[in-house]
Amino acid sequence: MIERAYTLGETLGVSVWCEDEAGPYGTVPYPGTSWQLENQPAQQPHEYFREGTAKMITLLHPKTGEVRVKGVTDTRNETLHGWLKEELRAILTTLPDPAPVTDPQANRDFWESGRAGVSVKATLSADLPPLRLLLVMDNLTGHKNLDWLIWCFHNGILPIYTPLGGSWLNMAESIQRILKRRALDGWHPQDVLTIIDRLQAVAQGWNRWPTTFIWNGKRRQRRDCARARQLHHLGASGAATPRPIERLNKWRYSCQLTH
Repeated sequence: MIERAYTLGETLGVSVWCEDEAGPYGTVPYPGTSWQLENQPAQQPHEYFREGTAKMITLLHPKTGEVRVKGVTDTRNETLHGWLKEELRAILTTLPDPAPVTDPQANRDFWESGRAGVSVKATLSADLPPLRLLLVMDNLTGHKNLDWLIWCFHNGILPIYTPLGGSWLNMAESIQRILKRRALDGWHPQDVLTIIDRLQAVAQGWNRWPTTFIWNGKRRQRRDCARARQLHHLGASGAATPRPIERLNKWRYSCQLTH
């Protein structure tokens, strides 16, 4: 079901996005590699003060690799849904205008086909607009809030929930790990706002040269082993990229040159 959403969604004229929350990220030293003079290794303090934690809300468009990130101090429904609605409205304005619904039953069947194989399904609204976007999300209680679902259905958005224990099926897991490493590895943040600024700045840098994410789950690997050997696997999910992600030190060095 998740594979079908990733591979057939865009083919059927429906944009596919992934959503996830990452964190918490505290004001602690983060391990990481760095270039140092011989016999003079980088050192991190053994003590630190707890100044709160930051979290990261993420939207990923696998087809283009575009990522939208918001650093927050909590992911309550008010915070999460408010940001998602704002970003999803902006995304919908970039999509082609949908054709008017001439056959309501055929339109409803198309919505149902988008979640074929899902064990837990929310009841669809009586009057459904054209389906415009599939949103892959983790199977959390807050993601199935009634007001949130009504808003999604009204705007032509169909949430697709990963099964329990299957959060790795959400490709947003991979981009969050990449962004976290680029922003925090080898660094000791002193306050939460600085963590948030670094996470969002790294996301902006990623969007300058985004990398396409390709679904490469176990079934796809079994069906197409030869092609899978040409892909570069990513941690935290079943995603893969057609080219390797540059190493952290190389990326930091290139950023320093541009500045």
